[in-house]
Amino acid sequence: MSEIELFAADEPAMLVLGAKIAEVTGGAGVIYLHGDLGAGKTTLSRGIIRGLGHTGAVKSPTFTLVEPYEIGSVRAFHFDLYRLVDPEELEFMGIRDYFDADNLCLVEWPQRGAGVLPKADLDITITPHGAGRRLHLQAQGERGAAWCSALAVEAN
Repeated sequence: MSEIELFAADEPAMLVLGAKIAEVTGGAGVIYLHGDLGAGKTTLSRGIIRGLGHTGAVKSPTFTLVEPYEIGSVRAFHFDLYRLVDPEELEFMGIRDYFDADNLCLVEWPQRGAGVLPKADLDITITPHGAGRRLHLQAQGERGAAWCSALAVEAN
């Protein structure tokens, strides 16, 4: 399955959904998070990172661009490219080193890194829907399609 729609009624539901995404990824892959300011990208990222087993704070890396997490054998990196002026800045910070096949990379505002970032396994677009959020998940390859299939089975 290459795309699915999911719904999160509130912040706790978004965190639970993030934990489910963490489970299906196995802690490796690339996920792009799209949505307006306040859409819930960081909340979903928090759910994913906590779903991997992290128990500490999960903050938005708006000013640092990346926040690393070592969770047992899992290495996760949470990027927020909102304040990125030029995609070439990513080259100076050694962006390619983060995108190892064994790492999980969550990227908010990926369009700001266009031309430098690798292809995502999964694109998630978050939009307001009543009091909650609608999440459109679009696979960008076999790995992402497997994740969508697993999440679709779990949602039903």
